[in-house]
Order: sequence, then structure tokens, then C-alpha cells
Amino acid sequence: MAEVSYDAKREELRTYFDRTAVEAWRRLTSDEPVGSVRATVRAGRAEMRANLLSWLPEDPKGMRILDAGCGSGALAVEAARRGADVVAVDISPTLVNLAKERSASEAFAERIDWRVGDYLSPDLGNFDYVVAMDSLIHYEGSDIAKTLDTLAARTSQAMIVTIAPRTLPLTIMHAVGKLFPRGDRSPAIAPISQAALEREMQQLPGLADWRLTRSYRVARGFYISEALEFRKDLEACSA
Repeated sequence: MAEVSYDAKREELRTYFDRTAVEAWRRLTSDEPVGSVRATVRAGRAEMRANLLSWLPEDPKGMRILDAGCGSGALAVEAARRGADVVAVDISPTLVNLAKERSASEAFAERIDWRVGDYLSPDLGNFDYVVAMDSLIHYEGSDIAKTLDTLAARTSQAMIVTIAPRTLPLTIMHAVGKLFPRGDRSPAIAPISQAALEREMQQLPGLADWRLTRSYRVARGFYISEALEFRKDLEACSA
């Protein structure tokens, strides 16, 4: 089966998050009661978000952070609360509007620049840190690497992303998901190992000096995700 193109996958994701799953994601990212399956996803996402935030500087004042695929904005809001200037981008206008509404009354709201569109756009400028929580898990390894290659040129400190790790439980859940009627399915994830992603990255000159510096995996029921931090190897750059 031919791989779905990057642009086609983005459109599939936009349609899903902006139309099909709007109410489900609104509830999942709120304090409203949810079923047991979604409760594990909510708990897993909260753990992962806390971990990603812990990898940012304790005092990020004056730093510019890109929240790539910000969704309903929880990570962007917390980073701004700590003092960072955040550009929060998502392809779903509905989710971005929800994020703006939820944060409008906060004292730090002016530190968040909410955008609808492509987080790879050069118009967004340069950043100290890039964070992409669960926004790359639907793409093949080659597309993830190309995304990091594009972002690396405008990132000075670190790129922090999550992938869908290639594990047996996740493979089984992926297979079971294909049994649901097409209209009820969420966009397919693309599991990949750390080693496979690093091999893809090694093919791109723009990532030659970037290294995986740490990782962290969260497995909470139906939520399985792995955080990876990439930093530029300064010694390699100066060699």
C-alpha cells in the first residue's frame, strides 16, 4: 500500500480534529467526566505534558517557544504561565478558538500568540525551544525527520517531540482500530522506534549535528507515547 503523502495526512488530521472529533476532544481536555478508556488517555496526556514541561528551563522568561500542534492549548498555557513567549499553532481552527477562549481571562494570555496553520511556516520566526506533543505520531518516520529538519534551522536550544513507540500493545491497538467503521476511526498512528527515527534523521544534512539526549515513555491504558529530546551537538559543530 502506498504511503499517504504528508499534505494528504495533514488534511485528514484537520478534518478529524476540526469536525469529526471536536466534541470528544473538548470533553477530553476539560474536567468533565469521561469513560474509562478516555480517562486513561486523559491521565496519560497529563503525565506526558508534565514531563515535556519539566524538560524546559525552570525559568523560561524571555524565551520563545513553539507549541507545534497545540490542540486545546494546555501546554502552551502552562509555558506562558511560567513566563515564556509562546507561539501556539494548530491546523484546527476549532481547537485554537477553544484554546483562546479558555485562556482569555488569564493574566499571561498576551504571552501566547495563537495561530491557525502550518507550524513549519518560516513566517513564525525563530525559537529557543520547539515542543510537539503527539502532533507527529500520525506521520511516517521520513516525514517526522523532514519536519525536524525544517524546524532545526530555526531552533537554538532543543526540539522536544513525542512519537508512537513500536511496542506490542500499541501494535495490537492499532490493528483493532482498523476494525471500526471508517467514519468512526481516528487517524491512524505510525509507530516507530527511536533507532528507526534516528536513521531517518541521519539522512538529512540539516540534522547531522543534532543528537537524542533523553527519552521518556508513558503507558497509561490506551495512551502510549514516547518523548524524545534532540539537541545540537556543539562539539560536533565546532569540529
